[in-house]
Parts: sequence; structure tokens; C-alpha cells
Amino acid sequence: MTLDLTGRVAVVTGASRGIGYFIARELAAAGAHVIAVARTVGGLEELDDQIKADGRGQATLVPLDLTDMPGIDRLGGAIHERWGKLDILVANAGVLGVISPIGHVEAKTFEKVMTVNVTSTWRLIRSVDPLLRLSDAGRAIILSSNAAHSARAFWAPYAASKAAVETMMRSWAHETQSLPLRVNAADPGATRTAMRAQAVPGEDPDTLPHPQEIARRIVPLASPDLKETGLIYQAKHNRFVTYRQPE
Repeated sequence: MTLDLTGRVAVVTGASRGIGYFIARELAAAGAHVIAVARTVGGLEELDDQIKADGRGQATLVPLDLTDMPGIDRLGGAIHERWGKLDILVANAGVLGVISPIGHVEAKTFEKVMTVNVTSTWRLIRSVDPLLRLSDAGRAIILSSNAAHSARAFWAPYAASKAAVETMMRSWAHETQSLPLRVNAADPGATRTAMRAQAVPGEDPDTLPHPQEIARRIVPLASPDLKETGLIYQAKHNRFVTYRQPE
């Protein structure tokens, strides 16, 4: 079944490259108006050109560094003023930090990972939660990683940050389970992105799925027909999983 998001408004963070870029394109191709958020103006402009070339959907470009917390607050206010609601949130932006023994991680590096991956995600949720509640079928997709569960050696800051956002996602889903709002996390798995190349520099990128392929698997979580909430979707395997059932 073809996904139809005509008339729906979506926010995508980290939309200037990688998985976020292609999620934004896929949402627009389904008819959504995409509010594309990223630091890199050139990448946002390229996305806008591509959405126009694809011939469906529209984009509003928001150059914003997600360490700018008041800026995230203003984003929610601007969306309310222009559209009066939000239908879809894709919290995709994140940073890796370093692959390093935990005792060797510099404080500024750890703090940046937590600020971008955790604090800005919470601030974004706080900013748009009232808007998603105004939608007839609000959908929130929080990008996570299996690193949150595998606790691999040398990945501590990134793994801890993803465990934190998954926990926030679950709490948010429980708070809103009686509403039309559905809140889930998406684990894209190893994907051909710049972050993956930074993490595993010796890996052959051609052995990994392209971010467009992964984006196409994640975007159905924005469907108004979605029933699941509070779960993790493994894009690589096309399935929902629960690593720990809530008590």
C-alpha cells in the first residue's frame, strides 16, 4: 500500500545528509510538508532542490544547531503559529563522539554527545509534544541504535546516549498511549553513512545498505494507520522488538 501523507506536517532533524536526508525526501514524496532541520545550509538547500525535482511535497528549511536550546523552543512556537499542529516528528540528528576506552574520553566530548543526542532530543520533544497532541494521528520516530543494548567496548558515550533516548521514548509512549499519538524508536542498523565510516573506518561501505533503503523502511512508522507505540523498530529486519517489557 502506498503511503499517503498529503496535508501532513513533519519535522526531520539532521535532514541535510545521511538517513535524515532520505527520510525527509521519502516523507515529501508521500505528500508531507517537511520542516527540515540541520546545521548545514548547503545540505538543506540540496534537499530542497531534490524535493522539488521529485515533484511532490514541500520543504521549509530551518538552519539550526541543536545545541541551541532556545532555538529548539522557538521552533515549536513557529510551527504552532504557521500550521497550528504537527503530525510527524523524526528525531534523527545525532553525533558519535569517539570510539575510545571510557576512561580516555574527554569531558567535552562526552558532554557534546549527551547534549546533542539526549538533551536536545528531550528539548525537541518538549517543544513539539503539544503540537503532536493536536494532530488526529501524531507520530514520533526517535532514531536509536543497537549500541544501546549491546554495550560494545569503546562505544560508551554513544551507547549511553541511545539508551537514554530509548528510555525517554518509552516513557513518552506510556504517557500518551490513550491518545492518537504513537511514539516509537527506529534502529537503522549498520548503514552507509559518514557516522558509520567514522566509527568503523576500515569497513567496505558497499557491504552496507544505502541510507535511502533504510529511510524507506522507517518512513512507514509515520503512517496514520500505525497501531504500535513504545516499541523499537529494526529497519534492517523490518520488525518491531521489545528488548525489555515494561513492568
